[in-house]
Amino acid sequence: MAYLTGYDRQQATLIPQSIDELIAEDSLVRIIDLFVDSLDLNKLGFKEGVYPDNGRPAYNPADLFKLYIYGYLNRVRTSRLLERECQRNIEVMWLLRGLQPCFRTIAGFRSENPKAFRNTFSHFVKQLYTSGLIEGKQLLLIRVNSGP
Repeated sequence: MAYLTGYDRQQATLIPQSIDELIAEDSLVRIIDLFVDSLDLNKLGFKEGVYPDNGRPAYNPADLFKLYIYGYLNRVRTSRLLERECQRNIEVMWLLRGLQPCFRTIAGFRSENPKAFRNTFSHFVKQLYTSGLIEGKQLLLIRVNSGP
């Protein structure tokens, strides 16, 4: 019986695909990219890294915030798992344009900007409300104790 086979990994190709061609037009990462690029992150409270002229340049806060939103939406919460996604997930590679921040950078960004995260999520909900995509009714969640 014949099986479908993939391409030979060692074979060079004449017309390489771009990474953009590998991401679907309706992919969630494209929406994340557009949303974050439309924000004024300084106004929302994100801190920019300040490094001396001879040090390594900082990551753009927009790129790290895109990574966190991707992680929230895909249930990848820890900085170590987000670091791994940067190395193996093609959507994250597209989203960050190949950047691979280490877990300490990812975790430090989150711990340095808690207020900015809250401000941005509040801004997002306000945008949904003014666009008529949500009604703005408050949900009351009651925790029921099912144990003895």
